[in-house]
Amino acid sequence: MHFYQRALELNGETLAHRRYLHEHAEVGLDMPLARAYITQKLEEYGLTPVPCGYGVTAAIGKPSEGGCEKTLLLRADMDALPMPEESGEPFACPTGRQAHACGHDFHAAMLLTAAKLLKEREPQLQGRVKFMFQPAEETFEGSQNMIENGVLEGVDAALAFHVAPGKLPIGLFMYNAGGVMMNSVDGFRITVQGKGGHGAYPNLSVDPIHAAVQIFAALEGLIAREANPEKTCVLTVGKFHAGDAPNIIPDTAVLEGTLRTNDPEARNLLTRRIAEVAEAIPAACNAKAELTWLSQVPPLVCDRAFTEQIASCMLELPIPGLTPYPGMQANASEDFASVAARLPSALLYLSAGFADERGDYSAHNPKVRFNEEVCPIGVAAMAHCAARWLET
Repeated sequence: MHFYQRALELNGETLAHRRYLHEHAEVGLDMPLARAYITQKLEEYGLTPVPCGYGVTAAIGKPSEGGCEKTLLLRADMDALPMPEESGEPFACPTGRQAHACGHDFHAAMLLTAAKLLKEREPQLQGRVKFMFQPAEETFEGSQNMIENGVLEGVDAALAFHVAPGKLPIGLFMYNAGGVMMNSVDGFRITVQGKGGHGAYPNLSVDPIHAAVQIFAALEGLIAREANPEKTCVLTVGKFHAGDAPNIIPDTAVLEGTLRTNDPEARNLLTRRIAEVAEAIPAACNAKAELTWLSQVPPLVCDRAFTEQIASCMLELPIPGLTPYPGMQANASEDFASVAARLPSALLYLSAGFADERGDYSAHNPKVRFNEEVCPIGVAAMAHCAARWLET
């Protein structure tokens, strides 16, 4: 029995995993419900899960003949986004504050079932498979947290999959062998400290909003006038908070944003200039500011030879309509880059879209929906690619 056939047989379990994680969405590093659920299911499947930082890991397999043990890491993120859900799914998260709008519930669900498939074939594995269930991908903290707690010890290569909504047809798998697949990310917070006071007497205060607005404009100017237009450089301030009343000048104003780029030179220039802007403009306004880097993740560059091996393994699967799309690039960033910077790695995108109106929304939109027909494809891909890579 091949992995795809077995994945189809177990698809009800995969869907149950996905819908539980979706309905009980959690964000950030601390995900007690997801950790407990994944730990329980891994134990039911005969594995021995252990905590790894805020994540969960487990391993199966044996040394290959001749004592040359190889270990492949299969990674899945499992966190949601801090946003409401408007998908209309009957298993939508009911809190109104968390939503699996990026598909990480699929990743964790598929890896759980893939772990079961590989455990069933454990005597035939020509090495070891290690499973990494990671929190806080969206905040770019989870990989580093688990790396600091030893998740990469003894690992030779790493593989991850990501689902993609929209109008993409089921069966497409996308990858990039050797180029920049996804941008670096440098998340920042600029806290401007002024002097609060009465809105009718601004001369007696130091208005942090005034300074913060000029910081915002200067950051926009970095992209418009200093970034190399031949490179991908995107800077977004997604959070701007100051004050609670219209007639009170507040003490502080806070901006939070991200810088994304596919070029190391541009990244070095722009991170330096963000720091300079954050210092100089408040000083010119008689205010002070503190810059905090919230996350700093390199571009995702997948290992060429390893990625091409995985793409070849994908084409061995007897899945109708399975179609490769090489050379994928995206402006978004991926926490898996912290793993890929340390050992040969590959990340593949699996299409999970709809041809009808259900495909009208992209990831991170409250109305986004994902096609569950991708589940057996992802499960089979994880299990098959892991087993075949260990053989080769």
